[in-house]
Amino acid sequence: MMICDVRLSEYGKVSSIPSPVNQLMTDFAVGFRDECDINLGVGYVNERTIPHQQILLACEKVLAHPEKYRASLNYGGAQGSPNLIASLRRFHIENRIGGITEQTLNNRDIVIGANGATSLLESITHLLPAGIIFTADPMYYIYCNDLERKGFKVVAIPEDNEGLNTELLKAKLTALGKKKEAIRFFYVVTVNNPTCTILSNTRKQELIDIVTRLSYETGSKIPLFFDNAYSDLVHDDTVEPLKSALCYDDLGIVYEVGTLSKILAPGLRIGYLIGSKGPFLNSIIQRTSDIGFSAPLINQEIASYLLDHGIEAQIEKVNKGYQQKAKQVKTWMAELLGDNIQECRGGSAGFYFYLTLANVATGANSDFFKFLTRTTGHEAVDGPSDAQHRKVIYIPGEHCVHPNGDMVEIGKRQLRISYGFEELPQIHTALKLMKSAIAYSQENL
Repeated sequence: MMICDVRLSEYGKVSSIPSPVNQLMTDFAVGFRDECDINLGVGYVNERTIPHQQILLACEKVLAHPEKYRASLNYGGAQGSPNLIASLRRFHIENRIGGITEQTLNNRDIVIGANGATSLLESITHLLPAGIIFTADPMYYIYCNDLERKGFKVVAIPEDNEGLNTELLKAKLTALGKKKEAIRFFYVVTVNNPTCTILSNTRKQELIDIVTRLSYETGSKIPLFFDNAYSDLVHDDTVEPLKSALCYDDLGIVYEVGTLSKILAPGLRIGYLIGSKGPFLNSIIQRTSDIGFSAPLINQEIASYLLDHGIEAQIEKVNKGYQQKAKQVKTWMAELLGDNIQECRGGSAGFYFYLTLANVATGANSDFFKFLTRTTGHEAVDGPSDAQHRKVIYIPGEHCVHPNGDMVEIGKRQLRISYGFEELPQIHTALKLMKSAIAYSQENL
């Protein structure tokens, strides 16, 4: 008798096939050689920015004061540690993050995710019905791929130098006609991943105005989620200070997703959501309870202590480090890649540069990619099978633009590189190899 394999849900079926970026990083990781190969694709923070000693001290302080940090090695509540919520509230008000005041937060609450900011984004896909989602193009490919596996239709609107282009958005909304009823939410990364384009305050306000009008038009509040993952990492002194989207929200449709991963440590897994009190926030809390109560309570209490003791100096240190790296990497790119770069975004916030090359394809089947991953099939380029030449990994633009969007063609010549994780000497070597990869690509035209 023939027996069928495990029966999967529709989501299970599409999840059984790795996403393009998942497959790309997995394939590379299998043969990755520490101290030899260079990974500019991974979105890790730089190890030097993680305050190891302060985290150790914070852990000791938390365990030594159970009267304040009670049962810190036990289960926590679904909304999150009261200490951490209070610390985040003070952090946003006292540091004047985005112009937030006590009044801004009066009718809003803070919820801590079960496993970083991503767990909150993932919860949204379970709590809102499938339908149309609007985001920027290039898009945050990891989350957008997940949305589409869950049955949502992602509509990606090209960005300009101020973020998601609102004129193009208005045209898309007009073209939808009665299909606007199927719009479920808007998702915008304020310092975009992959491009690190900073969403201007003016553009932010325009987006809120558009979605507010749309909510009245459809007769239902449409949530507008701003992902602030990199908003604390604006290290260009010439950039206008960012203002919180909450300050522009009169209808109660704006939700901000924050994280401490970039300014403290990803391993703490602290992500949080700020938004209006009500059924949606309640559903987020219940969802967090369903998947594990909350982030490990000890991690939350450590984060609370760190926010209350020296966070300003920590943020300054982190931004100074990334600012110095961004300036040096930009100088090297100009020297080594020169006119081969048609456009360069990033370098003012976060730790990515997003490049558009003039006449060179960057996809997984391109000569450029094969040269850097040593998969050309030519030993002179790849090196012998038992001692391949140094490899470089990056994120091809074809994975960053929406496959049914307006940027498919240009995406074939784009790439994201991270200057976060690797140190400057390795990045310099990688850029020199990219110069050679461009020459190799042009020889094979």
